[in-house]
Amino acid sequence: MAQQGQTADRPAAQAAPPSIGRPGGFKVGGMRFAETEKAHDAKGAFRKLLRFYFREAKPLFAVLVLLLLDMIVTVSAPYIIGRGIDALDIGNDLNLVYICAAALALAYLASWALTTAQGVIMNAASQRIVKTLRAALFDKLQRLPLTYHDTHPHGELMSRMTNDIDNISVTIAQSTTQLAGAVITVCGSLAMMLALSWQMTLAALVCVPLVFLLTKVVAGKSRKMFTGQFRALGQLNGLTEEAVGGQRVIKAFHMEKKIVASFDEINKDLLHYSTKAQIWAGILMPFMNVITNLGYAGVALLGGALAARGTVTVGAIGSFVTYARQFTFPLNSIAGMYNSLQSALAGAERVFELLEEPQEPEDAPDAIDIGVPKGEVRFEDVTFSYVPGVDVLKSVSFEVQAGQKVALVGATGAGKTTIVNLLARFYDANSGVVYIDGLDIKQYKRDSLRRAFSVVLQDTCLFTGIIADNIRYGRPEATDEEVAEAAKAANADAFIRRLRHGYETMVRGGSDSLSQGQRQLLAIARAALCRAPILILDEATSSVDTRTELRIQEALLRLTAGCTSFVIAHRLSTIRDADVIMVVEGGQIVESGSHEELLALGRIYARMYESQVAG
Repeated sequence: MAQQGQTADRPAAQAAPPSIGRPGGFKVGGMRFAETEKAHDAKGAFRKLLRFYFREAKPLFAVLVLLLLDMIVTVSAPYIIGRGIDALDIGNDLNLVYICAAALALAYLASWALTTAQGVIMNAASQRIVKTLRAALFDKLQRLPLTYHDTHPHGELMSRMTNDIDNISVTIAQSTTQLAGAVITVCGSLAMMLALSWQMTLAALVCVPLVFLLTKVVAGKSRKMFTGQFRALGQLNGLTEEAVGGQRVIKAFHMEKKIVASFDEINKDLLHYSTKAQIWAGILMPFMNVITNLGYAGVALLGGALAARGTVTVGAIGSFVTYARQFTFPLNSIAGMYNSLQSALAGAERVFELLEEPQEPEDAPDAIDIGVPKGEVRFEDVTFSYVPGVDVLKSVSFEVQAGQKVALVGATGAGKTTIVNLLARFYDANSGVVYIDGLDIKQYKRDSLRRAFSVVLQDTCLFTGIIADNIRYGRPEATDEEVAEAAKAANADAFIRRLRHGYETMVRGGSDSLSQGQRQLLAIARAALCRAPILILDEATSSVDTRTELRIQEALLRLTAGCTSFVIAHRLSTIRDADVIMVVEGGQIVESGSHEELLALGRIYARMYESQVAG
């Protein structure tokens, strides 16, 4: 199916400025994107993220085993140090000192090897997790209904695909093993501290409640700031995308200063949230260091008193101080990582919010393949609205026989494009039924239904690649000869061959290397190549001259002989040969008939035609 974009022919009443409650919209005056609702359930986001973690259960289990081994090695090092100190302090046993030094060197070497292995395994697993998450998000974007894409800025969606996913990726790769290792090390160090001296352990634990209280306060503030930062970044990306894509319009209307002012406004918001987020994230560690240093002081004073009484040895105090550092340092790391986790969870909330959006309805369990339809089309009392309460189509009913050429005419916003959007099932009717070959289109599999159409919509869309591949987009198996034939039918072959590389010329979706008229000819060639049973042309020749348009219409009719055609056109001279012309006004079909019949009526169509002829 050759699809060229989606623009709904909506009436003015329906197309209210997006600032009036439309998610992701922007205020026309200030060019500011409105805030969309954000999830604020960090625990929920964490649980959902764990589901992706569990897909890498085996490597994560291996990392856990390595962490446990590393913990054993890590907690053994201070004990070895204490034994070495006691060997010097008590008996001056140099042999034992040498043995302790060798054992300590082996412990550090083993710790390095285990840490390296953890990093290698975890980095590989984390990248696979992120790959799965990114693929799920992109797949979701393809399954979302067009109404979602219509009401959300593309730049903001791209921000979720890039910035938020990258943020999650960095946190998974860097923080996961650190967090798990810190927890294990804290537990191991606490056990060894209790074994050495429960009195000094109590002194060391005094700082723990202060650490958790401080972390809770700071994390709550920082998460709000990180959420605001990501939201502002998404808005900035959306505005940047619009500004880059609309440069000609911006310059034509001298809006450079206005768009820069809008950018500055959002950029200030981003600065505000980013600064506050980093301040709250950075304020934690200095306070943590003060608290832990107070804990060390308490341990040192109590340890000195116990040593003076002969309760503990000097070596035991040395070991305990090292364990205390091993115990408090991971707490500091956990507190520091907590801010990183809050940042990642803020991004994960946005990602999972998108993943949980309702997607296009699934095909009915008994849905059938449409095959090659004859092309009979019937609308029965169809009503549709893009915004609840504002009907774009109102009880529309008509019938088209197979092979007929149908023209839809009327003022902009009357509902012409909406009719063909419902026919191709880009949207589903609110009420009423659309039939093809006597069956409700909802009884057909969606993919097979859309393969029955060749569609050229108002917005021309080319994809990055060579011209030949753009033409064969709907039929990848088409030969070069068939591509050239379709291009000739669309009057595109001549200009293509004048290009330096002909059909091998590279084009890019958002570039202006081709004129709008040339891009439209390529889109028509793409539709012609599909040779589907039903052809839809929605203002498909609006960017070409009248003579070329007539030749294209004639060529398309030859190529699609016997198929059902729907043509939306404002130039009435090009649709005089249509079997049926339907005049759409206010969401209803107010006139229907052939060109001659409608002229004879002397009503809306006749006035439209006479005004164009007179013009």
